[in-house]
Amino acid sequence: MDRIQAMQVFVTVVDAGGFTKAAQQLQLPRASVSSAVQQLEAQLGARLLHRTTRRVQLTLDGSGFYERCRQLLADFDEIEALFSQQGAGPRGKLRIDVPGPIGRQVLAPALPDFFRQYPDVQLELGVTDRPVDLIQEGVDCVIRVGFLSESRLVARRIGLMPQGNYASPDYLARHGLPLSPDDLDQHLAVTYASPASGKALGWEYQQQGEWRERSMRSCVSVNHVETYTACALAGLGLIQLPRYDAAQYVAAGQLVEVLADWPPQALPVSVLYPHRRHLSRRVQVFVEWAGALMQEQLQLLA
Repeated sequence: MDRIQAMQVFVTVVDAGGFTKAAQQLQLPRASVSSAVQQLEAQLGARLLHRTTRRVQLTLDGSGFYERCRQLLADFDEIEALFSQQGAGPRGKLRIDVPGPIGRQVLAPALPDFFRQYPDVQLELGVTDRPVDLIQEGVDCVIRVGFLSESRLVARRIGLMPQGNYASPDYLARHGLPLSPDDLDQHLAVTYASPASGKALGWEYQQQGEWRERSMRSCVSVNHVETYTACALAGLGLIQLPRYDAAQYVAAGQLVEVLADWPPQALPVSVLYPHRRHLSRRVQVFVEWAGALMQEQLQLLA
């Protein structure tokens, strides 16, 4: 293994937090990963990692070497990207993670078009609502719906997804039609709990120019968007859902929009990826392609 490959292995071990995860990401034997790091330490004459049974930690020397490795490897990526733009197209493995509805309804049906444009890219598509640690899990970029917390990642906003309030005909037949937010005390909601924090989100609406949130009675709480929708279809309560996700159920008569004059805030749709300096050509083309696709398919607001 040459010096550059050994540096790539070392950076992956640090980012993944251990040799086993790094070996899985790199698809190498664990012994090869450990040997590469030992080879670097021998060549440098310095210990780079403190090894424990659970994870590894950088030594003082290792911390400085890690930062330089990241910079050097990023420079190599940029050089490769320049040549790929001039000659052959992007190639290699691309790992992304997206919410369930977007993965199933938007991205998956359009992937034949992506592969016609970029036949040398191999895609690993993860579908989850939970927050993904791009560095530790070796993911290149993620698509997320909702307001973002502070992050060391670059966030590129694609647009805003309008939302509405919905209930099943069965629920409305049993509980009646709410005509204003004042009626919500007599109703049930399906509670959505954030996969990131576990916090139950309140019912959101605008009144007198201000956004307000109120607690509602509920018999079920979920942390997965498609399960959230399924509970509403089963008549378990009111939900707040992006209009795109609800459209098929409204057209089929399975959901009815309620409180149309008091919709929740439109949700930002964003693509997140590591710092632009470390952005490979295959990530660049996917971000551009997916952004244009979502703007068209989801009818996002500017």
